Amino acid sequence: MSIAQAVKMALKNIYTNKLRSLLTMLGIIIGVAAVIALVSIGNGATTKVTDQVKSLGSNLINVNIQGRGVQRSISYDQAMSYKNIKEVKYVSPILSANTNVSSENITKKVSIDGINDEYQKIREYDVDYGRFILPIDVDYRQKVAVLGSNIVYELFGSSNPIGNYIKINGSSYKVVGVLAEKEASMMENINDKIIIPISSAQRQFKSAGVNAIYIQATSEHTVEAAKEKIEKKLLKYFKNDDDSFRLFNQQDMLKTMGTITTTLTMALGGIAGISLVVGGIGIMNIMLVSVTERTREIGIRKAIGAKKRDILIQFLIESVVLSTIGGIIGVGVGLLMAKGASSVLDLQFVVSLNTILLSVGFSWFVGVIFGLYPANKAAKMNPIDALRYE
Repeated sequence: MSIAQAVKMALKNIYTNKLRSLLTMLGIIIGVAAVIALVSIGNGATTKVTDQVKSLGSNLINVNIQGRGVQRSISYDQAMSYKNIKEVKYVSPILSANTNVSSENITKKVSIDGINDEYQKIREYDVDYGRFILPIDVDYRQKVAVLGSNIVYELFGSSNPIGNYIKINGSSYKVVGVLAEKEASMMENINDKIIIPISSAQRQFKSAGVNAIYIQATSEHTVEAAKEKIEKKLLKYFKNDDDSFRLFNQQDMLKTMGTITTTLTMALGGIAGISLVVGGIGIMNIMLVSVTERTREIGIRKAIGAKKRDILIQFLIESVVLSTIGGIIGVGVGLLMAKGASSVLDLQFVVSLNTILLSVGFSWFVGVIFGLYPANKAAKMNPIDALRYE
């Protein structure tokens, strides 16, 4: 019997028992669809996170200070001294706090960042109207504030807030600018922030030090050199205790996030892959039933000259055809699921051809492995016993 004849017979048998064939393929369909959907969603999430990190700039260096003993932070002037490093272009120390902010009869808890004028250049924030924090604001501890778009709406509604006042823990601050609306990222949401001069923040929150610094290197090629020099200064200040601070750039973040998302995607894909094994067991079960139902047919074929190899190929190909069709249907269902989930979760629809080929290939492999035992059982039947079977 040729392969083409075996495939034709397999398709005919599948069509004859449509409902049973569909139920048999269901495990494979669910398994492949789950793998395709989960891996696609994982890839979409990875792409979104990567784009967000890259949008911060490839030459951005973050410094987080944990401190040691009584030295829990560094001063503003110490942080600004990093600008003397030739590989450094901009430096913006940050003092952050969550506190109550009010306007007329509205009060809410808001994230506030105390920064200097170079913060805008580092983070590339645009001002919708009004102005940003100026050097004079920092020098003279001016009580001025720049609001995120969501804060403006919540505190002032549709009114223009420029020139009006808000109260931060009872202290009045004049609104001088509104930040242009920007899509929130996993790192932050500037639409929900209030920005004030860092000198005013230090007085307002009674903190002379800073715990975080944004530093922009002159280019992405000078990042490592800048990091080394910054780290050297920090080690000197904290007496060689490298647990007192954390220093990382966007490339470090990309590597970390890439490792996490890849591991998560593989784990999800592996869990979904279990369904393929379950589907394979279902195929083996149905093929065993099929062998039993067609015992007399097997006996007749052997009686008229069919060889053991012919019977083996016939049932094995039927198993493979079942699993492969199930795999192809599963790919279609998985792509539809991934497309729908990407729209709901606001993720990029990312399809990996390798994942599709691997899923279909694995479903074919499942058909071979789980169809081998029933096919072998059919091939080994004694033709006389098979013909006598009722």
